[in-house]
Amino acid sequence: MHCFCLLIKKTATRNLLSNQMVSQLVVVKNESGLHARPASVLVKHATKYQSEFTIKMYGYSVNGKSILGVMTLAAECGAEMELVLEGPDEQEALRELVALFENKFQSHNEQE
Repeated sequence: MHCFCLLIKKTATRNLLSNQMVSQLVVVKNESGLHARPASVLVKHATKYQSEFTIKMYGYSVNGKSILGVMTLAAECGAEMELVLEGPDEQEALRELVALFENKFQSHNEQE
């Protein structure tokens, strides 16, 4: 069975007392979900940035820079989650992390 899901919402940005935050809802598109390999890819990319990174799913919030945090979500194919970033490089980080979900955590060389 194949899972073909799409990103479903645009980036939401807010500015409260000069505190900025960006977030975007994404859907896990790879068939096996957010298992060990894609979770490690996500964390590796997230730790390149200074911004704080939180993933919200089913009422839970986890540190997106923690492999244990990401793995505890047990996100399956089709799971919707919100990526939330706050910090000096939040926009760039959000773009890169959303692209990982869009590309099913594959580099351009791995894509068919």
